Amino acid sequence: MNEQDITNAVKAVLEQLKETAPVKEKPHVCQCKKYEMTLALANALIEKVKAKASSMGVSVVAAVSDKAGRPVAVQCMDGAYIASFDIAVNKTYTSASLKMSTEQLSRLSQPGQDLYGIQFTNNGKIVIFGGGEVLEYSGQIIGALGVSGGSAEEDTAIAAYGKEVFKEVLECL
Repeated sequence: MNEQDITNAVKAVLEQLKETAPVKEKPHVCQCKKYEMTLALANALIEKVKAKASSMGVSVVAAVSDKAGRPVAVQCMDGAYIASFDIAVNKTYTSASLKMSTEQLSRLSQPGQDLYGIQFTNNGKIVIFGGGEVLEYSGQIIGALGVSGGSAEEDTAIAAYGKEVFKEVLECL
């Protein structure tokens, strides 16, 4: 079989299934942006995160990605470490791609644990210390937040705060 034969066979099967399938109502296809990471949403969340970091006396880089781990917005507070830029972006990639916080991953990637050595995969983009959080709304992953610039504990706390206020920020837009 060549490619055209396969295409025709798939089309025939799909048409046959359409004819024999019970009639169903068309599902609602939501056109709202509630399940999409937008630039406005990312920047609004970053503003909250920067305010929290400032109140803690920490200069951070805050990054927000979409659900595929692609950066949507990154902001660097005055005085943040240069290295924190890549770390914050990679924390979003890690959380989005593994669907967990980097703090949770830090425990799972210790010697003797199931994910030991995972930081050496994905071209070194996997971060195994706190500061990355998955951003969800109504059970759906919308994106991820990465915070870098403080201690692991500070980054973890600031990112957890960002995750906590995410729904509030989303509903205000």
